[in-house]
Order: sequence, then structure tokens, then C-alpha cells
Amino acid sequence: MFDMSLDWWEFVVRGAIVYLVLLGMMRVSGRRTVGQFTPFDLLVVMLLSESVSNALTGGDQSVGGGLIVAAVLVALNMLMAFLSAHSKKMDKMLDGTAVLLGRHGFFYEDVIKKCRLSDAEVEEAMREADCKREEMEYAFLEADGHITVLKKRES
Repeated sequence: MFDMSLDWWEFVVRGAIVYLVLLGMMRVSGRRTVGQFTPFDLLVVMLLSESVSNALTGGDQSVGGGLIVAAVLVALNMLMAFLSAHSKKMDKMLDGTAVLLGRHGFFYEDVIKKCRLSDAEVEEAMREADCKREEMEYAFLEADGHITVLKKRES
């Protein structure tokens, strides 16, 4: 239970590699993966965690090995949060920026498709904002995957 089958530094390297590769994969996969999960998205995240478990521990079943990997993952997450907070360039690279989906009641269909949003998701955001299409000033896909709709200001 406490006897590790690998050297401690190998757990650190494995944890760092898996963390950085998965971070890159999540950034490439788009905002929907990070934002509101559909049941399919949740399933993918659960399967991702299972698929990399052996890569993290190299088959080691020890408590110490698991704790080392957990500490590496938490430390890397804290490092990324620190870098995001102190560098606008890193923040943009790690978290992304908002994307303009439409304005003045008109949606940019090509942008919506590129962001892999469905019409139902856009319509749901409009309902949540209690906004009719002709009342919409701007619609954004936020970096966290949420759609923000801003109404026109009344004169």
C-alpha cells in the first residue's frame, strides 16, 4: 500500500505531462467543453479522467504515488491561475476571450457554427435574457461557455 513501484520524480513528470496535454486538448476542443455540460460532454470528461489514470501513476497503486500525482496536479493548477492573474497574454491563452455572436438583432451564423453552438442553445440564451431578437444589442459567447445577451438601451 505504501511501497511505490516508481521513483517519486516519475510521478511528478507524468502528472505534469498529462496535465499540460489535457489542458491543450481542452483549449482546442472549444468553449462548450468548458462551459455548460450536456450529458455527452460530461461523459467525455469522465472517460478522459479514466483514460489517463494509468498514464498518471504508471500502474502504481500506492497511496504515496497517488498523493504525489494529486499534489502535482493541484500545484500546476495553482501555477496556471497565478500566471493568468499576472499576465494578460497568459490569461487570454489559457482562458480565451469572449466571441461576438451577433448584434442589432442579427446573429452571425458562421460564427455560431464555428463555435459549435446549436440554434437551441442560442434561443435558450435569448429566453434566459428575456430578450426578443429585435431587442438584442449584442450577444457574446463568454470564455466560460456561457452566452450573454445584452438588450438595446431604451432612449
